[in-house]
Amino acid sequence: MDLARYLHLIYEHTKKIEIMKRLFAIALVALFSLNAFAQQVDLRKKINVNGTAETEVTPDIIYISISLKEYLKDGNSKKKVDITTLESQLYTAIQKAGIAKENLTINNLSSWSYATEKKKNPDFLASKQYRLKVSDLNKFNQIVDAIDAKGIASTNIESYDYSKIESLKKELKIKALLAAKEKATYMVEALGDKLGNVIDIQDGGDNMVQPVYRNYAMKSMAMDTMEAAPEIDFKKIKLSFTVNAVFEIK
Repeated sequence: MDLARYLHLIYEHTKKIEIMKRLFAIALVALFSLNAFAQQVDLRKKINVNGTAETEVTPDIIYISISLKEYLKDGNSKKKVDITTLESQLYTAIQKAGIAKENLTINNLSSWSYATEKKKNPDFLASKQYRLKVSDLNKFNQIVDAIDAKGIASTNIESYDYSKIESLKKELKIKALLAAKEKATYMVEALGDKLGNVIDIQDGGDNMVQPVYRNYAMKSMAMDTMEAAPEIDFKKIKLSFTVNAVFEIK
């Protein structure tokens, strides 16, 4: 075999190898494309369901505003019940109710210029606003009853909460998810199929219905006696959670 023939055969062989490499590369690209397409188009049979769980809890953290104000006995400026007396009654009542002093803070006070105002106006009446944290409204009624009724300008519920709200949320969301699985199971089995693994879970968010209280206010009145504090319409916090889940059908 002459040299020219030998070189021609080598060239043809090399050319075939290059063609095979190209075909192999094209096959790999096609395979990966087909796999990616299969992943994008999920052909699995699925069921999409919602699960719900709810409960009601009684608020155990309640913030109440209390406004105290000096007043004149029988309208006589010489017989004034001053703010320090009312404040002392409030502190004593809180201690007797077993509430920590840290739970009482001053919100606002208009008596900062008491000395100046007193010189200008002998009938000036100082006032203070407090914020009290309680867990039992019965104790609050006990505190109010121990204070001179005429010295209480007003009381009002500011806000409320539940101390174990986060752990309760977790518990309810788990129950909602299990409820979704139970619903999916009996729906799938009704058609003779079996429920597979979960594919997707979506949290439906928090839904909390806060209780609405009747306004609890007491106004100072020019009388020697005042009726006992009325009962407070105490309602519960309602929590409801929904979870959306997608399961495979086998």
